[in-house]
Amino acid sequence: QLQLVESGGGSVQPGGSLRLSCVASGVTKDNAAVAWFRQAPGKEREGVSCISGADDSTYYYSDSVRGRFTISRAKDKNTVYLQMNLLKPEDTGAYYCAADSSCHLYVGGSYRKRSHLEYKFWGQGTQVTVSS
Repeated sequence: QLQLVESGGGSVQPGGSLRLSCVASGVTKDNAAVAWFRQAPGKEREGVSCISGADDSTYYYSDSVRGRFTISRAKDKNTVYLQMNLLKPEDTGAYYCAADSSCHLYVGGSYRKRSHLEYKFWGQGTQVTVSS
């Protein structure tokens, strides 16, 4: 089993920064791929970024956050961070970390991102509000 706990959310003005943390515990934390998702009210859960477990090579950023957000993992492997800079009002939402064996799935001869429905472990979420 793997347990995930997010923290670091809050309220900031546009252009501000936040750093989210996802602390993992459990027998499989060292090799787990960890992804960040977010969900705004009335919208579908959106994949933001994912970091692979095997070698910490960053797998993806969504187009909406690329260049502003950075995902990283602490050396002890316990914590995955999401550094969020130049925040915009459209970044507002509940942010969740999720974990599974990989960021991607090999389906039909090609790789694709693992959807939120395909992650086994989830944290409880942390709220991010960007508003002036």
